[in-house]
Amino acid sequence: MDPEQLRALVRGVVVAAVDDGALDVEVPDVVHVERPRNRDHGDYATNIAMQLAREAGRAPREVAAILAERIAAMPGVAEVQVAGPGFLNLTLEPGSQGELAATILAAGSAYGHSDALAGERINLEFVSANPTGPVHIGAVRWAAVGDALGRVLTAAGAAVTREYYFNDAGAQIERFARSLLAVARGEPVPQDGYAGEYITDIAAQISTAHPEWASMDQAEALDLAQRVGVDLMFTEIRTSLHDFGVDFDVYFNEKDLHARGELDAALARLDAQGRVFTRDGATWLRTTDFGDDKDRVLRKGDGDWTYFAADCAYYLDKRERGFDRCIYMLGADHHGYVGRLKAVAACFGDDPERNIEVLIGQMVNVLKDGAPVRMSKRAGNVVLLADLVEAIGVDATRYALARYSTDSTIDLDLDLWASRSNDNPVYYVQYAHARLASIIRNAGELGFGLGERGDFRPDLLSHEREADLLGVLAQFPEVVARAAELREPHRVARYLEELAGDFHKFYDTCRVLPRGEEEVSDVMRSRLWLTEATRVVLANGLSLLGVSAPERM
Repeated sequence: MDPEQLRALVRGVVVAAVDDGALDVEVPDVVHVERPRNRDHGDYATNIAMQLAREAGRAPREVAAILAERIAAMPGVAEVQVAGPGFLNLTLEPGSQGELAATILAAGSAYGHSDALAGERINLEFVSANPTGPVHIGAVRWAAVGDALGRVLTAAGAAVTREYYFNDAGAQIERFARSLLAVARGEPVPQDGYAGEYITDIAAQISTAHPEWASMDQAEALDLAQRVGVDLMFTEIRTSLHDFGVDFDVYFNEKDLHARGELDAALARLDAQGRVFTRDGATWLRTTDFGDDKDRVLRKGDGDWTYFAADCAYYLDKRERGFDRCIYMLGADHHGYVGRLKAVAACFGDDPERNIEVLIGQMVNVLKDGAPVRMSKRAGNVVLLADLVEAIGVDATRYALARYSTDSTIDLDLDLWASRSNDNPVYYVQYAHARLASIIRNAGELGFGLGERGDFRPDLLSHEREADLLGVLAQFPEVVARAAELREPHRVARYLEELAGDFHKFYDTCRVLPRGEEEVSDVMRSRLWLTEATRVVLANGLSLLGVSAPERM
């Protein structure tokens, strides 16, 4: 019996108590059931009696007593105790709890998935680094977290579109082109330009394909540098992200907004909402009506659009593509965007609490030998995706960056994450999976496997360590659903570490494989089911983080 089944059981008992007149309450849609920290308090606990007490006009412990008698009579429940102010502590029969192993094996890779967010169409925009340089550490964090969040949201039933906003218009692209042309002509890079070996590499590629480039007319040469250079840079960005396991469903070009007249359309829509005004020859949006710290310019007095106007048109484009919720994942230096983007949604007549979310990620400090790592040969004073992958690998980089709440700054210690020790969280979890896979292989070599469904005896999984392990396995669907609801994929990583720890405790205490000429017992065979169920959940969790689940280490 898993928590979802137990919630349904408790709710069914409440329905029965209402039907027979023992309680006069409205049956709640949601019943809370959780694992208590102290195992002396049973396998699960619920506060349903306290939730109903006021409406029932009775003391919580009195309501708890009414429900306890009925729950204790249900199949699979061994004992129910009323505790404290009215908690119900439930202990399940070993067979009822052990049945979860078979449930997990039947579900396979789908275990942990739910329909918690079914029906939601979510546009998830992340990374969106300007195509003026390789992917750096700030964007790498969003690549790892954003991809993991997309996987978690999908597992919770949402329809997710991963999107990369390709900013290929504006002053930064012009500076990029001037930097490339300066290098090709052997001139100093402009003071506000871009430096690093990657500029030299791209300039060389352009010169090879277009030998006449450096001697062209200035305007023509800059146009070619912009077109070809941006394409080469973005190709590299896409390739490096793909090699990191991150791909996008949509690559959206900012230039397309301008070419299709979407900025004019957005301005007309905002004007129709009564939010646009003119001042000093410029066109403004009254975002202060919705909590922004100041009104924003859409179109300058010289007729040029602002970046903010493109932001407005881009949001409208997403909504018109049918997305219920637009999630933006931005770096710490974009904190000021939260208020203005929320105000944009409101100015369009949308619900800023429903239709738009802005997630802010904090900085990442990379350490080596206890000191900050800052230099990259390719991009100057920046740590790149390639630097991290070279130092600790794709799996460790993804896990390390997805393991922490985005609200927190990360000190990423390269020595720790490159180590093959239990101090390294990703190694600890992956090693647990490899050990589980090894047990399954060894069982096969000894001539026994899972066998048929009838060979599994869930009632034999009665040891305390088995109950602990089953309890943690039962939490996985709720962990995934909660991670999706709160946009916190790091919850999955922390769960996996807890599960790995409980597995090691189980395996150190409960023997799974026979020794010598010992015959395979029903207990061993049933423990093998529990072993495989644990392996499945670890693999599923690692997959949600985009991390591999090795079978040998």
